[in-house]
Amino acid sequence: MKNLILILWVVLLSTTTRAQNYEANWKSIDSRPVPQWFEDVKFGIFIHWGVYSVPAWAPADADIGVYAKYSEWYWWRSNENSEAGKLFRDYHNKTYGENFQYQDFAPDFNARHFEPEKWAEIFKKAGAKYVVLTSKHHEGFTLWPSEQSWNWNSVDIGPHRDLCGELTNAVKDAGLHMGFYYSLYEWYNPLYKNNFAKYVDDHMFPQMKDLVTRYEPDIFWTDGEWDHPSEKWKSTEFLAWLYNESPVKETVCVNDRWGKETRGVHGGYFTTEYDLVHDREGVGETNRPWEECRGIGTSFGYNQVEDLDNYMTSDALVDLLVEKVAGGGNLLLDIGPTADGRIPVIQQQRLLDIGKWLDINGEAIYGTRKWEGASENTQENIYFTKKGNDLYVLCTKFPENPVTINGVSKTGKAEMLGVEEKVNTKKAGNKLTISIPEITPGTPGKYAWVFKIENIL
Repeated sequence: MKNLILILWVVLLSTTTRAQNYEANWKSIDSRPVPQWFEDVKFGIFIHWGVYSVPAWAPADADIGVYAKYSEWYWWRSNENSEAGKLFRDYHNKTYGENFQYQDFAPDFNARHFEPEKWAEIFKKAGAKYVVLTSKHHEGFTLWPSEQSWNWNSVDIGPHRDLCGELTNAVKDAGLHMGFYYSLYEWYNPLYKNNFAKYVDDHMFPQMKDLVTRYEPDIFWTDGEWDHPSEKWKSTEFLAWLYNESPVKETVCVNDRWGKETRGVHGGYFTTEYDLVHDREGVGETNRPWEECRGIGTSFGYNQVEDLDNYMTSDALVDLLVEKVAGGGNLLLDIGPTADGRIPVIQQQRLLDIGKWLDINGEAIYGTRKWEGASENTQENIYFTKKGNDLYVLCTKFPENPVTINGVSKTGKAEMLGVEEKVNTKKAGNKLTISIPEITPGTPGKYAWVFKIENIL
C-alpha cells in the first residue's frame, strides 16, 4: 500500500510539473495567464532615469511628432539625419561644443539627492500600486552593477550606487510591486552592431537573467525590440526560463515588446504608448490585460525646457486614469527625475493630486473590471467600472442633469463616493436614472465624481 501511494505521488508530481512547464514557442508562452494582481492594481509609476537625464533636453514645442520629443533619445537624435536630429545637434553643439561626447555626461549623472525611501513614499501617496524603473535604456547604461556593462553602469561611474537595488528595497518595503524596464537593443554597442547573435547570447541574456535573479521583480518590461523578429531575440527561450525556472515564475508579469511582430499579438499584457501601438491607435478589441504608458508631459525622461503648457493638468490625469481603467486597462504614468535624483516638484504635485482623488474614489478603480454594458451607455464624460455585483459610474465632469443607465434589470442602493447626501434612483423598464445630489462645490474633490450602485449586476 505504501508503495502504491508513493507511485501515485510521483505520478501526480510529474503531471503537475508538466502542466506548469511552458515551451519556447508563442502558443505555449501565450497560454500562461497574466497573474491576477496586475489587473487589480490599475495604476503604476514609470521612471525614466539615466545618463540622458544630464542634458535633459528635447524640443518640446516643435512640430516633429510624438516620438521625436523624447529627451531620453538625446544621444540617438543628436546623430540622426532628420529635422529632429538637426534640432538636437544644434542644441548640443551650442551648449556643450562639437567635441563633447555623450559619454562625457556620465560623471554628472550623480544621483546626489536620490532618496529611495522618499521616492517610494511619494509613489504610495500617489495611490500607485506598482513601479517600473528603467534598468537600462537604449543607451546601454545600466542602473545596477552589470558585468556586461563594465564602466558603463551606475556603480562603476556616476552615482557609484546600485540604483536598481536601492529602489527595489524601498518600493517593496512600502508594499508596492517593483518591476524593471529593459531595452533589448543598444544603439551603439559594437557587439550589437557587428555580431547580433553573440550580443543576444553573451550580453542580453546574462543581463536579463541577472536582473531577475538578483532583484526578483514583479514586472519585466522590455522595449527596443523593433529591429528584429522575436525568433532572433530568442524571446520565447527567455520567457520559458522566466516562467519555468526563475525565482518569480509564479508571479512575474511581462509585456508584449519581444520582437518586431509581437506588440498587441504575443507576450503577457499588451501596451500602448501615448495611445499608440507603433503607428496604430489603441490596442483594439482584446481579452488580454493591457496598459497605457505615457509621460506627464511630452517626454519620458526629464526635459528641463518643458513648462506648464507641456504638462497635463491634475484634472486631465485623473480623467486619463478613469478612461483607461474603464476601458479595461492600467495606466503606467511616467516621471523623469533629474540627474541628481530629485523628482521635479510639478511632477510630485500631479502625483499627489491623483493620490488625493484615489483616497476617496479608489474603490471604483482598484480591483475593478470593464463593464460589458458600457457599449450601450456611451455618454460624454461618463465611464463605468464594475466590481462583483456593484457598478461604478465615473463622471469626469460634474453632471448637471440626472444620469440614465440603460440595460439594467435590477436596482440597488446608490451613493456618491465621499458624499453624505442621499442619492435617489428611479427604475423604469431596463433604465435606471440617478438623481444628482446638491453638494457644495469642490466636494468631495475638484475632479471626477463617482456614483456607486450596489448589487445591480
